[in-house]
Amino acid sequence: MLVIGITGGVGAGKSSVLKVLEENCNCKLILADDVGNKVKEPGQKCYSQIVELLGTDILEEDLTINRIKMAAKIFSDSQILEQVNTIIHPAVKEYILEEIASERSKQEIDVFFLEAALLIEAGYTRYLDELWYIFSEKDVRIKRLKESRGYSDEKIHQIMEQQLSDEEFKKHADVILDNSKCFEDTFTQIKEECVRLGIWRN
Repeated sequence: MLVIGITGGVGAGKSSVLKVLEENCNCKLILADDVGNKVKEPGQKCYSQIVELLGTDILEEDLTINRIKMAAKIFSDSQILEQVNTIIHPAVKEYILEEIASERSKQEIDVFFLEAALLIEAGYTRYLDELWYIFSEKDVRIKRLKESRGYSDEKIHQIMEQQLSDEEFKKHADVILDNSKCFEDTFTQIKEECVRLGIWRN
């Protein structure tokens, strides 16, 4: 079983690439953001620590954490954000590594895809067979984010500033998929890489 990391900046089109991989490979796909939400659910390892840190006013009536209230608290205070990340990031990594180990032992899939914007920064590269970087030109990404998410120029700039540069992403990547043009072109690139690794089913 191969373990392949998928990363890229905001608006690069990672979701579209993941959809193709999911439909055409015998694989398991995990998004680090989804795991980040899962470990905050009641009964999970991060839940009580986060509630203790941020207070019960972030909870809904059913005692689940309200993401909007939580975000408002942590993004207004960099110290609290750092504390929350210290709680969540190790739990996310532990969950993901357990999933990889579980799939390895079952030997039912050809490839395990892990998608995360912070794969490089969070030190996941040591667990990967390959790292695929989804690249898109900056103006293409800005256009996508405005159209699909309604983001303002200010918000887009703010997010992009917090992420690695294209050069830094490329330096760590084993494969670079250019998703700046029409998606048929991207599809061809994805298929070529999958065929190279023997993981394309069709």
